[in-house]
Amino acid sequence: MVVLSQTIVYNNGMKNTKNNELAVCGFAAVKTLEKNNWKRIKRLYFSEERSPLFGGLCKKLAADKRPYNQVKDIIELEKLCGSVHHQGVVAMVEPPEILPVTTTLAANWAENKETAIILDRVGNANNLGAIVRSAAFFGIKNIIIPLDEAQASITTSSYRVAEGGMEFVNVYSIRSIPRLLHDMAGKMVRIGTSLDAKESTRNLKNICSNKGALIILGNEENGISKEIKAECDNLVLIPYGKGQTEGPLVDSLNVAQAASVIMYELTA
Repeated sequence: MVVLSQTIVYNNGMKNTKNNELAVCGFAAVKTLEKNNWKRIKRLYFSEERSPLFGGLCKKLAADKRPYNQVKDIIELEKLCGSVHHQGVVAMVEPPEILPVTTTLAANWAENKETAIILDRVGNANNLGAIVRSAAFFGIKNIIIPLDEAQASITTSSYRVAEGGMEFVNVYSIRSIPRLLHDMAGKMVRIGTSLDAKESTRNLKNICSNKGALIILGNEENGISKEIKAECDNLVLIPYGKGQTEGPLVDSLNVAQAASVIMYELTA
C-alpha cells in the first residue's frame, strides 16, 4: 500500500488548542452530530430557547459524565465558536482527522465505481461546507483536499454551512493531485472543470460510462492548474442558460454552486 499523502489534523478555525477541541455550531450540524455520533461531543452549550430541544442529548452526556451548560448570555456562544451564526448551540468536539488517500483506498473506489470530488485550492471554508452539504445530499461520500495552505479545511464555518453533511462525507488529504490522477489513469475516469472546455456537464454520465470518477474543481480565481488539466481524460463546462444567446452574463458559477450542478448531473 502506497500512501499518497499524510494524515493531518486541522488546527485552525476556532480550535481550542489547549483542550484540542473544535467548535461545531448551528442547529442542524449539532443535531445531526447528536443523532449519528454524539460521543464525539466533549462539551455542549446552548441558549435557553434551544434548551428543550437538547434534553435527550443532555441526559446522554450526563450519564457519560460530560459537561453541558445553558448559557445566560448568547455572547458566550459567540465567544466559543467565533461567530454570530451559532443558532443557539455550540458543541465542542475533537478536531476530526483528515486521513490520507492511499493507493488501496483509490483502488477500492475504482472497483466499487465510486465518485470522489477533488478540490484544487478552494480556499473559502464556507464553499467547502456547501460542497460537503451537496455531496451528502447527492450521496457522494468522498472529498479530497490537497495539503496546501491555499486550501480550506474543516473548520467551525465549514461544519455549520455543511448543515450536518460532515457526518456523511469522508474528507481525505492528498499531497499531489497530479500524482493521484496519474496513478489512476485507466482505472477511474479523470474529469476536470474548465471554462475553455468543449464538453458539457450534461454528458457526464456518458463520459463516466458506469465507471468510478475523479472530479476536479478548481478555485474561483484560477481554476484547476495546468498540471492537473494535463492528467485529465476530459474537461467539462457547465453550459449557460438557453435564453442567453450571446453567452453568460458572468464568467462562471461559484465553485459550490458548480459542484452542486456537477453532482446532480452525475447522479440524476
